[in-house]
Amino acid sequence: MIWDLHCHLMGVPGRTADERMARLVEYADRLGIERLCIYLGPSLVKNPTPERLREDNDYILQALSHWHDRAFGFVYVSGEHVDASLQEIERCVAQGPMVGIKLWVAKRVSFAAIDPIIVRAHELQAVIFQHTWFKTDTTQYPGESTPDDLVAVARRHPDVPLICGHTGGTWELGIRAVRAHPNISVDLAGSDPTSGITEMAVRELGAERVIYGSDAGGRSFASQLAKVQGADLPDADKRLILGGNLRRMLTPILESKGIHLPS
Repeated sequence: MIWDLHCHLMGVPGRTADERMARLVEYADRLGIERLCIYLGPSLVKNPTPERLREDNDYILQALSHWHDRAFGFVYVSGEHVDASLQEIERCVAQGPMVGIKLWVAKRVSFAAIDPIIVRAHELQAVIFQHTWFKTDTTQYPGESTPDDLVAVARRHPDVPLICGHTGGTWELGIRAVRAHPNISVDLAGSDPTSGITEMAVRELGAERVIYGSDAGGRSFASQLAKVQGADLPDADKRLILGGNLRRMLTPILESKGIHLPS
């Protein structure tokens, strides 16, 4: 069972959301990927307006409309627009099919003003996924969170499960930053398929806190799967990373929506 936490329709061929989604599923089929989580819209805007957030979420809702058996959606929210983001959570999660929230850049998640988003998502049992990156040069985006920012949230909300996107980019630092906070899991997506990342994450965090994601279509499924399938780890750990952990995190909200997964 392979469930991919981290997918986009950007970089996937197609003129419409439907065409891109069909192509992404076609690629996933080649690699045996059973489920995909998708979010953001047709292109990236670092500080979207409330109107753009809604447009991007509508794009994903359309992509999901024919693929409920293969894909889950996360609603795109922004700490720059807390009220609009709460409205999108109600529309897309509480009243819609989405099962998680995606925070990208625009405002660092360490700011307490973002807390209403975290609290409402947790009330709905939605998975909370924050992009993070430790940049080693001067290219840190304005408002871009690091794993340290997510640690600040974990301290304020120790009972809320959180996912550290990209394992912080510079993954050796990212893994160490979140190690002491058991409510933070890491997403393996989006770095080069460097050997050792998955082994270190398991050694420092435990296999139960490590989740496979690809960042497709920005990266290939194959290169990102290789980080797990080629890792020097027991098969039981690989099964957790490739799907078991994500399935466990999603099960409460799926069951609340009447979706019961086969055992």
